[in-house]
Amino acid sequence: MLAAPHATPSPLPMIWVPVVLFAALAQTVRNAAQRSLTAELGTLPATLARFLFGLPFAAVYLLALYALLPGTHVLPQFSAAYFGWIIVGAAFQIAATAALLLAMKERNFAVAVTLSKTEVLQVALFATLFLHELPTPLSLLAMVLATVGVLILSLPASGSRMSLSAWASRSALYGLLCGACFAIATVGFRGAALALQEPTPWLSGAWGVLWAQTLQSIGLGTWVALRNPGGLRPLFKAWRVSLLAGSMGAAASLAWFTAYAMQSAAEVRTLGMVEVVFSYLVSRRLFREPMRRSEKVGMGLMLIGLVLVCLAL
Repeated sequence: MLAAPHATPSPLPMIWVPVVLFAALAQTVRNAAQRSLTAELGTLPATLARFLFGLPFAAVYLLALYALLPGTHVLPQFSAAYFGWIIVGAAFQIAATAALLLAMKERNFAVAVTLSKTEVLQVALFATLFLHELPTPLSLLAMVLATVGVLILSLPASGSRMSLSAWASRSALYGLLCGACFAIATVGFRGAALALQEPTPWLSGAWGVLWAQTLQSIGLGTWVALRNPGGLRPLFKAWRVSLLAGSMGAAASLAWFTAYAMQSAAEVRTLGMVEVVFSYLVSRRLFREPMRRSEKVGMGLMLIGLVLVCLAL
């Protein structure tokens, strides 16, 4: 098992908050672009576009950091533990997408989506087990409130309630598995950031994204090239949308990885649930639909949880 690295205190303890907010905004834009690609190319090619077309942006950002930040002329020492954490994060991030794909083939897909939202609580569990990062009582309360809020938002309208058997179905298992894979990926990337012990979180985040997306591009790219009709050609034909998804995906990932180098994984992912609020408000604005009472309750619980996780530190 990989050894749990130790965190170093940040000189600006609250800078992670705007970094996470930016990550959530960038991810909201990326998701919109990726939805368009998914409809055109399928889920795995659209996921590959996010990694493959994001790589050049991650590389340029890393080079810019070395050019602009003082005292950054020495390359970091990459340990076996660092690459172990990166491989864990990269592999489980792809596995989470695969679990979601399996869930899409089941009848009770809504159950899978709802249970996948338990990711934050699973991050807290795995971070405690593997990184020995135990959340404070206030942080844990914030995670529970935010998770309950997003679960309420994920449930279908009362007119299409899901049966009790649906919650014990294979789709439910895939949903929990998806959340678990995303949680382990988050813990892997946090572990890598701590194992690198880079003095600046900005470089730590940039290196993490570059290595992770390189591995993901090679692994997933090989799979898509061999298994997808037409190989990678459809991906490059849709290069405009792919560039948007890749650039916004790289921006979001760079911010997430930087935040993982600043703050514990559970707190970062809890505040990152603000992305759900952004996406929800944008979709409601576009379709001009009034919010149901249950949606207002869910949104309120989420916002309380997000405020509490900031106050808990």
